[in-house]
Amino acid sequence: MALSTRSSEAELLDGAELDPVELRINLREMAMLNRLPGGVSTSVRAVLGALDGRADASVLDIGAGSGDFARQLARRRDVRLLVGDTRPEVLDVARRTLARTRGVEFLEADVTALPLPDRSVDVVHASLLLHHLSPTEAVAAFREMRRVAREAVVVNDLRRGRLAYLMTVAPVIAFTCGRYTRQDGPASARRAYTLHELDSFAASAGLAVARRTAPWWPRVTTVYR
Repeated sequence: MALSTRSSEAELLDGAELDPVELRINLREMAMLNRLPGGVSTSVRAVLGALDGRADASVLDIGAGSGDFARQLARRRDVRLLVGDTRPEVLDVARRTLARTRGVEFLEADVTALPLPDRSVDVVHASLLLHHLSPTEAVAAFREMRRVAREAVVVNDLRRGRLAYLMTVAPVIAFTCGRYTRQDGPASARRAYTLHELDSFAASAGLAVARRTAPWWPRVTTVYR
């Protein structure tokens, strides 16, 4: 399989209309996959490290999916959480996930045009979001995340490569049955950016790598400052 260039194929989750049953299955399965190494726990550790004990901390989780990251973060640290997504039907699922979590606000928002003031949160976190964007949109997303973040931008995403592709697709085939997950999982791995590409987008927005998890893993978490 040629992975030297990024695929431009569409993902079902990016469609104009979503099947509500398939969406719920997908978000449930993604929350399960997020428990694997490189997923939510890695994001939580990176965000906590970026906050560095800051009092009255605030975090924007953009592209929040089911809200599983926000729930895990809230269990580890008392923070003000903004949970954002472009799709109201996804936010409805996140609201149910976070119904018993205090200090959460929900935001229907596009990462390329965040409706927030400059430096309004300490950390912006985006997981499995950047690969859905074109290169131009990814640069715009980094600029917006940098604009609203006081301390850091944390990106957890797939990386493109042969080994990464195999390690991404294997658990999708083994553990999921939803149509969206089984089609979009491999497509996401083909649409992912290399770490060099992500870093070049971040640099265009004035951000540089501060910390990064193992670069050979299929999902890599990077703290940009």
